[in-house]
Amino acid sequence: MASTWTPPHPVEPAQVLGPLRRGSHDPTLRFEPGGIWRTSLTPLGPVTLHLATDRRPEIRTTAWGPGAEWATDQVPELLGADDDWSALDTDGHPVLRRSRTAHPGLRIPRTTLVFEALVPAVLEQRVVGADARRSWRELVTRFGSAAPGPAPAGMRVPPSAADWSRIPSWEWHRAGVDPGRAATVLRATRVADGLQRTIERGRGGPPVTRALRTVTGIGVWTAAEIVQRAHGDPDTVSVGDYHLPALVGWALVGRPVDDDGMLELLEPWAGHRQRVMRLIETGEVRKPRFGHRAARVDHRRH
Repeated sequence: MASTWTPPHPVEPAQVLGPLRRGSHDPTLRFEPGGIWRTSLTPLGPVTLHLATDRRPEIRTTAWGPGAEWATDQVPELLGADDDWSALDTDGHPVLRRSRTAHPGLRIPRTTLVFEALVPAVLEQRVVGADARRSWRELVTRFGSAAPGPAPAGMRVPPSAADWSRIPSWEWHRAGVDPGRAATVLRATRVADGLQRTIERGRGGPPVTRALRTVTGIGVWTAAEIVQRAHGDPDTVSVGDYHLPALVGWALVGRPVDDDGMLELLEPWAGHRQRVMRLIETGEVRKPRFGHRAARVDHRRH
């Protein structure tokens, strides 16, 4: 199935979809010179989606699989078509102003697929990113399904909630996932339909975050990571992140801060704080490195 979308505003698909990619070898999302490949398990079934971006502003879409029509119709929403930045004032801060000028096509994505965002967020709890990305890659490769159509080698469709629930404990262990994170995913599989219905409440916000946190093991950080991607939440901040407070501090005041300091610095942009975070992450600011990196823990040895 093929379609073309011409957005009414600048859109840079790779920047928009960047937060959805779990490493350069993510089996569900690949960035290539000719465009972007994405697999997903839609309400109508698996799909492989290709976004050709070489003729912008047109974005040409080709999709394969039972979910092709659903995924094609959802492309504008996926790429942030309804994410309105017009009320965000960045003129008062040079870093934000420069980043917004340099990246006019930046938007917050909205996949509308809650469980798809939940599992990798849970896998990223309390471990370094490289280990979480490896766990995601191994589990999706082993327990996901074949990507429809001419997807690049190695791409897979993520498992359904039911399929996640059937993964044996030793396979979680083999993929480097400790029992606590595995148990959180399993608890979420039992209420997957209810979690998906939070999409009907709009673009995230406190009510949706509270609903997600009714699953034991999903805290404030994990809920924020989910609503940013699945719901397209423009405001919720990932409190408790190992790196973000220092990055925000260096970008806005030239020194590291803690979570409370980060929230205080972002308060002038309430309602747009995740948009500000994306501007900071996409911009030229890089926080200095001090001391040692977080220790990597190989749960397969436990």
